[in-house]
Amino acid sequence: MGEEIKTYFFDSYAFFEIIHGNPSYEKYTRDIAIVTTKLNLMELHYGLLLSLGKEKADHYYDLYKKFCIEVTDDIIKLANEFKKVMKTRNVSYIDSIGYVLAKSRNIKFLTGDKEFKDLDNVEFVK
Repeated sequence: MGEEIKTYFFDSYAFFEIIHGNPSYEKYTRDIAIVTTKLNLMELHYGLLLSLGKEKADHYYDLYKKFCIEVTDDIIKLANEFKKVMKTRNVSYIDSIGYVLAKSRNIKFLTGDKEFKDLDNVEFVK
């Protein structure tokens, strides 16, 4: 019987690190399942537009969009509650949505964002 494939919620941070070849993220490029949102891809696309240009930005957006799941109204409300609790930290709306969505589905939130380093349900990788 094969090993169960692990699922991770990819924060925009994780995508950037993989695209830029961070060796610490190499193990997240195979034998895993990816979950993210179009909002995370929006952040990724914008960052890549600035750093690598439109062609690469469009390429990675299109590559990863198949892993997107819907952001429900309940997740938005929970994300706002989380953001309120985290108001002393620099946590974006998009990161709040990703974190609570991952937690609600019992999927590890993959990031290297320091604001999430000590939180539960986080796979923190620099």
